[in-house]
Amino acid sequence: MTTTVTAKGQVTIPKPLRDMLGIVPGSQVDFHRAADGSVVLTCADKKRPASRFEKLRGHSGKGLDTDAIMALTRGET
Repeated sequence: MTTTVTAKGQVTIPKPLRDMLGIVPGSQVDFHRAADGSVVLTCADKKRPASRFEKLRGHSGKGLDTDAIMALTRGET
């Protein structure tokens, strides 16, 4: 994505990038220089968006209580 710098040194962050980072009007952003010399833009207001692996964390719902697990292991279903 390419954007143009204005005479005041301002740029418009493309909408797909704003949506991906959760940047809304009034958000603060942070710029970091990476080891390879590139510049990284992050939303300073909140944590980074969850990675595809972090989105999978959690549990599958209500688990079994101890009595139900014991009944299953004893074959008392």
